[in-house]
Amino acid sequence: MSVTAIPTAPAGRGGKDIGFAVGIILILCLFFLPVPATMIDFGLAFSIALSVLILMVGLWIQKPLEFSAFPTVLLVATILRLALNISTTRLILSRGAEGPTSAGYIIGGFAHLVMGGDFLIGIIVFLILVTINFLVITKGATRIAEVGARFTLDAIPGKQMAIDADLSAGLIDEKVAQGRRRELEEESAFFGSMDGASKFVRGDAIAGLIILAVNIFGGIVIGVTRHGLSLSAASDIFTKLSVGDGLVTQIPALIISLAAGLLVAKGGTRGSADKAVIDQLSGYPNALFLAALLMAMLGVVPGLPFLPFATLGGLMAFVGFAIPRRIAKDRSEESARQAAKEEQAKAETRASIREQLKSFEVELCLSKELNAALILSRDEMASRIAKMRRKFARQYGFVVPEIRLTDDINAPPKTYQIKIHGTAVATQELRVKEHLVIIGDGPRPNLPGDEVREPAFGIRAIAIPEAIVKEARREGFKTVDPVSVLLTHLSEVIHNNLAQLLSYKDMRALMDRLEPEYKRLLDDICPSQISQSGLLATLKLLLAERVSIRNLNLILEAVAEIAPHVRRPEGIVEHVRIRLAQQICGDLLDNGALGVLRLGNRWDLVFHQSLKRDAKGEVTEFDIDPRLMEQFAAEASAAIRKRMDEQRLFALVTTAETRPYVRMIIERMFPTLAILSQLEVARGFEVKSLGTIS
Repeated sequence: MSVTAIPTAPAGRGGKDIGFAVGIILILCLFFLPVPATMIDFGLAFSIALSVLILMVGLWIQKPLEFSAFPTVLLVATILRLALNISTTRLILSRGAEGPTSAGYIIGGFAHLVMGGDFLIGIIVFLILVTINFLVITKGATRIAEVGARFTLDAIPGKQMAIDADLSAGLIDEKVAQGRRRELEEESAFFGSMDGASKFVRGDAIAGLIILAVNIFGGIVIGVTRHGLSLSAASDIFTKLSVGDGLVTQIPALIISLAAGLLVAKGGTRGSADKAVIDQLSGYPNALFLAALLMAMLGVVPGLPFLPFATLGGLMAFVGFAIPRRIAKDRSEESARQAAKEEQAKAETRASIREQLKSFEVELCLSKELNAALILSRDEMASRIAKMRRKFARQYGFVVPEIRLTDDINAPPKTYQIKIHGTAVATQELRVKEHLVIIGDGPRPNLPGDEVREPAFGIRAIAIPEAIVKEARREGFKTVDPVSVLLTHLSEVIHNNLAQLLSYKDMRALMDRLEPEYKRLLDDICPSQISQSGLLATLKLLLAERVSIRNLNLILEAVAEIAPHVRRPEGIVEHVRIRLAQQICGDLLDNGALGVLRLGNRWDLVFHQSLKRDAKGEVTEFDIDPRLMEQFAAEASAAIRKRMDEQRLFALVTTAETRPYVRMIIERMFPTLAILSQLEVARGFEVKSLGTIS
C-alpha cells in the first residue's frame, strides 16, 4: 500500500498565502455581488493608498529587480479598480437619483471638489487625466519596457559568456557566478513581464472612458424612465456621479502608471530615485551657474514677476557653489576609508598563516612581458580555457579545478610557468610575435625562421614571423598561433597530472551524484571492504593511465567484485580495467579499428621469468636483468617511434601479469602510450596488428 505525502505550506508563512488568496476572492466577488456604499468608500480609499504605496516603493528601491513583483502587483491593483468600477456603476445606476452621496462619500466628495458644481469641468479634467495617463506616461513606459526587454534578451548570451570567462579566469568563484546567472535570469524575466504588464494600464485607461460613457448614458436613461426625473436633472446628477467615479478611479491609475514609468525608466541606474536624479542633476556646477544666470535675466525682464525667478536663481547659484566642496569632501573621506580598508586587508593577509599556505591546483603564471603582450587575448584565453575544462569533464568524468591566470614580475622575460599545486611542472618561452609550423621528423621547409621544439609534445617546428603566416598557409603549411601553443601545452600538462588533480573533495562530489542504488552499493563496500582513501587511490591510478572514470557505476561494480579478495589498489585497478575494456578500447579506436603492437614471445617469456612468486603463487617481486631491461627499452623505443611517425593511434599489448611492469618501463619514454593486457582487448572491435617488439 503506497502512502502519498500531503504537501504542507512552508514553515513561517503564518497564513499569508491564505490571506492573499482570500483577498483575491473578495475582489472577484465585487464583480457580481452588490456592495453597500460604506464598503465602496473603504475599497476606493484602499485603492488610493495602494497606488501611493506602490509609487513610494518605486521611488526608494535601489534597482528595478528589487521590485520584481511589480507586474503581479500591477495586475492585482488593476483588477481591484475595475471591480470597484463595476460596484460603483451598480450603485450609481440603481441609487443615483437619491443624491450626490448615493454611491458613497468619496465619489461625492471628489465630484464636488474637482467640478465645483459644474459637471463640464469634471468631464474636461477627467479627459485630461486620461489623456496624460494614456498618451504620455503609459505610452512612454510601454516603449521603454519593450526596448528594455528586447535589449536584455539580446544581451543574455554575451553576459553569460562574460560570467563564464570571469569564472575560468579565477576573478570570481562558483558561488558568485551562480548569483550573477540567477540575477541575469531574473532581469530577463522582469523586463519581459514589464513589457506585458504595461498593457494593463493602457487597457485600464480605455475601460475608464467606456465606463464613464456607459454610466452617463445609462444613468440618464434610468433617471428619466424609472425615477421620473427631467432630462436636465438626470443629466446633472448622473454626470456628476459618473465623472466623480471616473476621477476616483483614474487618479490611482495615474499614480501607478507613474510608478511603472519610474521603474522601467530607472534601467541600469542604481540607488533610489531621489539620489539618482538629484545627484546627477546637481553634479555639474557650471550648468547650475548658467541656469541661475538665465533665471536672473528673466527676473529683470519687464512684465515678468521678479520674486519667483530671483528665488530660483539664488537657490541654483548656492547649490552650484556648495556642491564642489561637498564632492571634494566626500572624495577625501572615501579615499581615507579605502586606504584604511586596504591597510587592514594587507595586515590581515600578512598575519594569516592560512593565506601563506594556500596554493591553487592549476595555475598559469605569465611573465611581466608576456602578460602585457597577451592582455588583448585574455578574454579569448578565458573562453578557451572554459571550453577545455568542459571537454575534460566530458572525457574523464570529473571537473578539472579552476585554472588561475596570474603574472610574476620575477619570471624570465617572455616565459610562462604551469604550476600544479603550487609547483612549476613546466616552464617555457613563448614567442608572441611568431607562429609555429610543425615539421616533425620531416625535412625542413624553405621558410625563414628558427627551428624550435613544440612545448607540448617536443616535436620539431619552425618559428616564423607573423608577416609570412599567410604565405606559409598558401604553400600548404599548417601554422599554430602563440595562444594555441600555450593552451595546447597547458592541456597536455593537465593530461599528465590528472591523478594529482582528482582530490578527495572531487571524489565525494562524484559519489554524491550517484543514483540511490549505487549509493547503497558504496555504503556496502566502504569501509568494510575498501576505505575511502583506497577508492580514491584506485581512481587516481586509472587517471594516471588516462583511463576515464566517467562510467563510475561500472567502476564501483568492479571494485565490489574484487575488493573482498584483493586489498592493494594496484590489483584492484587491473580488475577494473578488464571490466572497462569496452570503454578503453573505444577511446583508442583509429578509423574504426584498434591498432595493437604486441610484445612478442621472447619478451613475454623474459618478463614472465622475471616475476617472483610466493607459496600461494602471487607475484611478490619483479627482478629483471638490467642489461635485458636496457635492450628491451631500445627495441621497444625503435618499434614504438616508427609507428608514431606514421601518425597512428595504437596500444601496446602484453599479458595481464606483466602489464604493470611493462608500463613501468615504457611510460618513462612514452608517457601517453596506452599499455593494454590481452584481457583488456574487448570483443566486437576490429583489431589491426601493427607488428611485434621482437
